[in-house]
Amino acid sequence: MIFNLLKPLLFALHPENIHEKILALGRVASKHPALLNGVRAIFYLEDERLQTQVGNLRFPNPIGLAAGFDKNAEAVPLLESLGFGAVEVGTVTPKGQAGNEKPRLFRLLADRAIINRMGFNNEGIGAMTHRLQRLKKNIPLGINLGKNKSTPNEEAVQDYALLLEKAYPFGDYFVLNISSPNTPGLRGLQEIENLKPLLRGLLQQRDQLAATGGKTKPLWLKLAPDLQSDELQAICQLALELRLDALVLTNTTVTRPNLTSPLSIETGGLSGKPLRALSNQRLAEAALFTQGRIPLVAVGGIFNAHDVIEKLRLGASFVQVYTSLIFEGPGLIKNLKSNLLKLMEQEGLKSLDQFPRKALKEEK
Repeated sequence: MIFNLLKPLLFALHPENIHEKILALGRVASKHPALLNGVRAIFYLEDERLQTQVGNLRFPNPIGLAAGFDKNAEAVPLLESLGFGAVEVGTVTPKGQAGNEKPRLFRLLADRAIINRMGFNNEGIGAMTHRLQRLKKNIPLGINLGKNKSTPNEEAVQDYALLLEKAYPFGDYFVLNISSPNTPGLRGLQEIENLKPLLRGLLQQRDQLAATGGKTKPLWLKLAPDLQSDELQAICQLALELRLDALVLTNTTVTRPNLTSPLSIETGGLSGKPLRALSNQRLAEAALFTQGRIPLVAVGGIFNAHDVIEKLRLGASFVQVYTSLIFEGPGLIKNLKSNLLKLMEQEGLKSLDQFPRKALKEEK
């Protein structure tokens, strides 16, 4: 494939520079339907057996793009053309901010991983919604919401409330990002005494927006893989109590499990292959704590169809990728879907819902 031929050249460039070039390409392609049709001709593969549902939201396939790739919603049409079941843009903050100092993005080739300490660099919600006003989409669009670095945690609800209000007309679902390790103090919002009033306020505002706009749109909560089991259990209980629409497991980790790259000493959040086991552990625990009463979305270490099935068996209804797209290239999504269909045929399954889930029983 062309990507494999270009990969050595691409990986010789600094990761943030090549990322900016890809987004620039996405901006150009998004304005030229003929280019998008050409991309679809190469990467299109859909099958009704791959359809899945998270709450009341239906997806054409279970492979979504995680937040962080397209922070400013610049390349959604191109990303959609690659065959994703959904595209999640952001993380967006109320005011634009530059993020952390460069270098802040590191490619760990030997580990098939990435470390980032970007710090929610984005142009702000105004620039994003200006683009989304002109967007025509055919798959669900998620918008990932985060607070500004300068906003203290005590005032975080105001940032998230403003974002939800401004983004509500344009998104199909919204993800509250309180789990990035790259904004100082942000993960403190995962503590129950901080999380409870935040979620209550935002769910109340969502209901008010729905009453005005005529449609209730899902609110998802993205969590860190570095939570302790008792902390995760408390959050799951709160999510059930407040009837949150889904939990996303997981964000990046600050741990460094069995890495070999010399770049592993860099600070920031680790994603990619080494995150898989930890992310799966948190997913399995969340499934145990919630017992199917709230949908789970899985992120972390997905590189092949077996990884997707593993997430489904552990209780996920939908998965998201990011780092594997960097390492495997634009053909990743088609390959994942093609191999999923092959595995389904081998097991005689007619839908993703028929994959047997791991038996999870709460201890008494």
